[in-house]
Amino acid sequence: MHHAAADPIVNLSACALSEHLHARKLSCREVMTAYLDRIAALNPRHNAIVSLQPRELLLAQADARDAQLARGESMGWMHGFPMAIKDMAATAGVRTTCGSPLLADHVPDQDAIVVARMKAAGGIVIGKTNTPEFGLGSHTYNPVFGVTRNAFDVGKSAGGSSGGAAVSLALQLQPVADGSDMMGSLRNPAAFNNVVGFRPSPGRVPHGPAGDQFVSQLSTEGPMGRSVADVAMLLSVQAGYDARVPLSVAEGGEAFARPLASPVKGLRIGWLGSLGGYLAIEPGIVELCETALQRMAALGGIVEPAALGYPPEKVWQTWLTWRRWLVAGRLAAYFADPAQRARLKPDARWEAEQGQGLTGPDTYAASLDRTAFYQHLLGLFERFDLLALPSAQVWPFDAEWDWPKAINGRAMDTYHRWMEVVIYATLGGLPAISVPVGFGAAGLPMGMQLMGPPLADLAVLRLAYAYENG
Repeated sequence: MHHAAADPIVNLSACALSEHLHARKLSCREVMTAYLDRIAALNPRHNAIVSLQPRELLLAQADARDAQLARGESMGWMHGFPMAIKDMAATAGVRTTCGSPLLADHVPDQDAIVVARMKAAGGIVIGKTNTPEFGLGSHTYNPVFGVTRNAFDVGKSAGGSSGGAAVSLALQLQPVADGSDMMGSLRNPAAFNNVVGFRPSPGRVPHGPAGDQFVSQLSTEGPMGRSVADVAMLLSVQAGYDARVPLSVAEGGEAFARPLASPVKGLRIGWLGSLGGYLAIEPGIVELCETALQRMAALGGIVEPAALGYPPEKVWQTWLTWRRWLVAGRLAAYFADPAQRARLKPDARWEAEQGQGLTGPDTYAASLDRTAFYQHLLGLFERFDLLALPSAQVWPFDAEWDWPKAINGRAMDTYHRWMEVVIYATLGGLPAISVPVGFGAAGLPMGMQLMGPPLADLAVLRLAYAYENG
């Protein structure tokens, strides 16, 4: 990255930062100052963090955290951490727009569960990270705050929808970040910015408390970081049961705070590649992933080509029904009012329109199809411990585009078809991490998804950790 030399404070990993703060080698005020200075220097060009809170207010909160440490009191792992929350998650007293002009002045009075947990662990909300309108599309731009620009090339997309979060990490504007993922939104922007994004198993990190709690199973919140260890520690804060979320996993996050070192020897890793040419993928991406897989083989992993063994076009049709149903439901109130409908971005309006014609039997049939796909994946996990896929089908593209219309000359028939590679983990409810695999010929980053069986979040983190440190 061609940026000014960073302050040694922002160069620290989140794990090291927490240790320094608790050992009183650094004060919370010094940490807050270093990060706010970094934001002032780099954020104007990249537009990752929005709704930044007043400096004096943030320094006062840092001073209060220092006073606690002076009394021997720590709130938790994130004590004194500056944190910018994805602009899809509610933050009490801090503007939460979802990137929509309809919510441009919306200030919630309650925190989202994930935000409350990060605050309870000692984090200080400094602002929000930019997202596409209503989180739709893997390219971060909206009419409220504009475009977020890639950490490595301001002319390129940051990915999305956790684009601001990924760029803020890559540029060292915050130590760790939250994000959310329905269609790759923790994975694609991590790949586009050379950081780590983890989509946990459904229910691992309770989503809410607002909104539907029974059928909206495709989107989940989760952690992002500059390293796998940082991501696991943030997951330990975010994870755990909440009675307001009936399908949340009845298990705490403690396991994710323990050392991740674990042998790779004998682990069977199935490489899905381009699904036998079904997925259009730009040149160089598959090759970089295969080089990364050679590193896993060198650590003793058994890497073999794997066939999905299930018609991918059928998975896509299942996906379309589920997504239309859930997005139309979420946007129903805006869509019902003609004045508000006119102010939705075209892609959001299209999703909501598509959802209008769906019937109960349509959605039930799609749920049966999803069940069949899930059960098929369980069979794959009898042969393989983990599955690997590229995190994206395209390199970071022109930031001024609305979305990639073609890949390798193959036309994309919807605004999200270019991200088809991420739907398998989502529909299957698989934990999936995007780890960096390096840079392509144009100097732009890419990532690879590692997917584990249902609820095997720890196994996925352990393999990613071994790969990163191997």
